[in-house]
Amino acid sequence: MADEKKDTIDFAVDKANLYHEETFTDLKIASIRRLTPIKPDGSVDKTRKTVFVGHTNLFTPNGPVPIQNLIQAKELQQAIKKFPEAMKEAMERLVDEVKKHKQKEESRIIVPGR
Repeated sequence: MADEKKDTIDFAVDKANLYHEETFTDLKIASIRRLTPIKPDGSVDKTRKTVFVGHTNLFTPNGPVPIQNLIQAKELQQAIKKFPEAMKEAMERLVDEVKKHKQKEESRIIVPGR
């Protein structure tokens, strides 16, 4: 019986952390999600802040690589203005992670005779 509890997934909705999601796009590069905090009855929860998340894809020879980042903004116009910088920051983090991963993999190479 203990194994049954360990293998179950809790699908309960976190009623204290609900958001209404809206997506805005230019159908080219930018996709901005506005997450408005709401109460369980669907009314706006003014005690929490609206969250903006930018999303785009980088096209590489190996296919598209999705990147996303929080955008520090209070309103949509501000999020649109800050979108390029937020995506640049996300891309720089991604490049740094790839470099670290590459270095880690290179350090694992064992050269015979050394």
